[in-house]
Amino acid sequence: MIEGLAVEGLDRAAAQAAGMDPDRLEALVDFLDRTYVTSGKLPHMQLLLSRDEVPLLSVVRGEARAKGDPLRDDALYRIASMTKPVTSVAFMMLVEQGKVALDTPVTDVIPEFAYLRVGRANRARPKRAMQMIDLLRHTSGLTYGLQRQTPIDARYRKLGLDEFQQKRTSDQFIADLATLPLEFSPGERWNYSVSTDVLGVVVERLTGLDLETVFRERIFGPLGMADTGFLLLADKADRMTDAWRLGADGVRTVGDHGARSGWRRERFLSGGGGLVSCAADYHRFARMLLRGGELDGARLLRPETVEQMRSNQLPGGGDLSTMSSGMFSEADYQGVGFGLGFAMGLAGGEYYWGGVFSTYFWIDPVERLIGIFMTQLLPSSAYPVRAQLRQGVADAIVQTRRG
Repeated sequence: MIEGLAVEGLDRAAAQAAGMDPDRLEALVDFLDRTYVTSGKLPHMQLLLSRDEVPLLSVVRGEARAKGDPLRDDALYRIASMTKPVTSVAFMMLVEQGKVALDTPVTDVIPEFAYLRVGRANRARPKRAMQMIDLLRHTSGLTYGLQRQTPIDARYRKLGLDEFQQKRTSDQFIADLATLPLEFSPGERWNYSVSTDVLGVVVERLTGLDLETVFRERIFGPLGMADTGFLLLADKADRMTDAWRLGADGVRTVGDHGARSGWRRERFLSGGGGLVSCAADYHRFARMLLRGGELDGARLLRPETVEQMRSNQLPGGGDLSTMSSGMFSEADYQGVGFGLGFAMGLAGGEYYWGGVFSTYFWIDPVERLIGIFMTQLLPSSAYPVRAQLRQGVADAIVQTRRG
């Protein structure tokens, strides 16, 4: 049972009290179920929606495993790039402690980057030094192999630098990454990349702790996120979902068998995509952000820091459509800015991010809404479910708080 939800499913009384139309929310669930789960496009889905931190809706549909196990409301998912906001929060906690600043050169902590060059010829020097803010907002010049646009992307793929679980140590990851050129000089463009993985290594080096320990002691423990981490423990293995992959032929196949995979801990802890979590835990993380950095007496960040994180930090106030050079990210580009760890709408101010297995969250600080959507289908670009989900929730608002 999700914390604070009187009944499993749609709490119609709570929805009405929160200024939401329960009939429209019910219609949205029916649409998502019919269009994606019953049709077989998605193996399953879990949707959690709250307003003013009060859960209004918590539904689970479909099968957690290929063998037919029904999805549970405490199911565990590979949240992939929804790890990035967690890593960004950990870094901003260090900023508040005075251990680092947004304009600190990355080479102050990652000296291996001192000889990075730009372009596949690996000759041109960057026009300016890479700063920590570039890692947070993906303007570093780094890339992902999955972008599949340039020879540099191909070299990332060859080295396996995108993978969530790698046998490298953090130092080996940085050493291998430092052998490759940048796509562009830091600050010139936006490109979804391994920047947050590098940020995770920065956090490790500044604290002298591995990322798992930092997250557990400074974020998950204080927030009561007992089911989130880099390692799937044996006593929780029965809650782990399978993950499916959609092939070019449109056929869905199992890409990772939940408990049998073990979601093992390798030597490198990916700050960009390595966490396993559940809807209830991530809702607590989102509540902390909505409340300006505090939850149940545990303050992680100051309100002004959270405000800074959810404000557009792209150079010149641009949007992703004008600055992006990559083909793939977990957001649309038009009218979308990027803060310190997640995308944000330039018109409405909501902020959000997702993972490559099609997980997704968004926070609307004006309407006081939090949405958590969990499923396990790769790639996340397969279907427009995220946009349909957010539009359906917006259409269900009866009492708006804007204006």
